[in-house]
Amino acid sequence: MSFSGMRVLSLESRRSAEIAELIRKQGGEPVVAPSMREAPLELSDATARFAERLFAGEFDMMILLTGVGTRLLNQALATRYPAERFAEALRRLTVVARGPKPAAVLRGLDVPVTVAVPEPNTWRELLAAIADRPERRIALQEYGRSNAELIESLRRRGAEVTIVRVYQWDLPEDTAPLREAARRLAAGELHAALFTTSIQIEHLLRIAAQEGVEDAVTAALRNMVVGSIGPTTTEALEEAGIHPDLEPSHPRMGLLVQETAQRAPEIRQAKRAGVHAPKE
Repeated sequence: MSFSGMRVLSLESRRSAEIAELIRKQGGEPVVAPSMREAPLELSDATARFAERLFAGEFDMMILLTGVGTRLLNQALATRYPAERFAEALRRLTVVARGPKPAAVLRGLDVPVTVAVPEPNTWRELLAAIADRPERRIALQEYGRSNAELIESLRRRGAEVTIVRVYQWDLPEDTAPLREAARRLAAGELHAALFTTSIQIEHLLRIAAQEGVEDAVTAALRNMVVGSIGPTTTEALEEAGIHPDLEPSHPRMGLLVQETAQRAPEIRQAKRAGVHAPKE
């Protein structure tokens, strides 16, 4: 089974060329509209205060949620402090890596990972992985938008949580492809959509609202084949009223494309007939 000529929307930014090629290999016509860019934050006073507390030994644990955030935090601190200071401080802590990307950056800094969060690397797996840990003074490197559920869950356990934000997600500098995608969605011209991060749906709907087609875009997505990379992205889609048809067996972009392609004809046919194809 393949996409069989379906027009497949991807909102991927950094790996847009890669996902377009994967869609073509699965028989689809890619419609790629980059939806976001990483906007590093300056070394704010809050981040500098965090650094002083870190170097003074005031934390027991640091949770690193993303590879980009880990790398940028190290770079930001190096603009004001000796380059090795961050890594040296982390070696004295319990270090939690939410998946392979922050773990890879930590390896490059020669910082041992105390707790590696298993797939699918959501905040729920993170909480489970540290459930029996005694540390209560926790620094949390955030990404994009704040995860209120994770923070509240940590605090309910008696943790003192210090938030460290080093970058945020902005719309791309050129929003024309995203606006065109919103218009094509509203017009019913696309057949499938693949979401690889939760911010993509937020930015798509923001642009759709600016274009006056938010309701039409949401309605269109409900009637299309929708693949989600994993639970965090699925939660964001469901908050927007869109229920993904599938998640891949592992949260990998290649598997998302391949496994969505395998089931896309069945799902599309079921939706056209007004019934729901069973999820796997």
